[in-house]
Amino acid sequence: MRILGIETSCDETAASVLEDGRLLSNVVQSQAIHGGFGGVVPEIASRAHIKAIVPIMREALRDAGADLESIDAVAVTLGPGLIGALIVGVSFVKSLCFATGKPVVGVDHVEAHVSATHLSFGEIGEPFLSLVASGGHTHLFLVEDGLKMSLVGATRDDAAGEAFDKVARMLGLPYPGGPEIDRAAEAGRPDAIDFPRPVIDKAYDFSFSGLKTAVRYYVDGLEGRVSPGMLSDIAASFQEAVVDVLVHKTISAAAAVSAGTISAVGGVASNSRLRARLEEAGREAGLRVLLPPPEFCTDNGAIIAEAGYLMMKAGGRTDLSASPYSTRLYERVNIA
Repeated sequence: MRILGIETSCDETAASVLEDGRLLSNVVQSQAIHGGFGGVVPEIASRAHIKAIVPIMREALRDAGADLESIDAVAVTLGPGLIGALIVGVSFVKSLCFATGKPVVGVDHVEAHVSATHLSFGEIGEPFLSLVASGGHTHLFLVEDGLKMSLVGATRDDAAGEAFDKVARMLGLPYPGGPEIDRAAEAGRPDAIDFPRPVIDKAYDFSFSGLKTAVRYYVDGLEGRVSPGMLSDIAASFQEAVVDVLVHKTISAAAAVSAGTISAVGGVASNSRLRARLEEAGREAGLRVLLPPPEFCTDNGAIIAEAGYLMMKAGGRTDLSASPYSTRLYERVNIA
């Protein structure tokens, strides 16, 4: 089964070809233009997708040694994401499949992030807990079979990646802020500043708005006197606070749902400190820790193709009338 995956949920135009779970190509074009605005501008993102989607698809097919005739189905991100950006990808794929007679597979972006675990490690063989941490999401899912997932915990406000981006902007670092904070933190001390570790009433939910505000007050208190060394200390201390919360809640939730395996996916799962701490904490807890390569953590077509492949194996496909969506509520699992 050969799947073409198309991703346009935010500011990456991406396409990949997957054959029976084996990746043949993976092409991603990021929109650097947003750096000057300190964040993604939805209208600009949509226009950039319109320009890039055909060349990116053609490049992915060429790299895979494939053509549209050899493709069995086309998977595309339906949501969540920026609605204008999603419309570009969904409209393009619907038109393509209407013209060629290929099946459409509408993929949930968050479920696709979880499928990066399957793409990287194959059949897991048991239920596992997956942390999805990105610019728009911070969720914990119990994954029982393929893409059968139940929500264990979620952020109440800012996602972890959003907090990284906003703190980076406070510090005058370029967008996207996550990799910049990671780099700046390498020269800093994670215990230099005692930023709060947000704890809320629901044990496995997250909240990062208060932490972000604490950094804002701290930076404002310096009145512009932020030396390179101080900047690194702020970055390292903020990063450590986020990582502490993500690791603690992931390990605790794994015990609560009796999962012997954990994974971390999404853009924030590329963070070097989070990966190291999860490996360490998982080992101490006797857990199997699965961390997909960073290129499968950020937005890309490969995870869309993988999710589409899993859906096709289960007999799923999407009607041409399906519409993109900007948000989605996921069904929670009850934990005693």
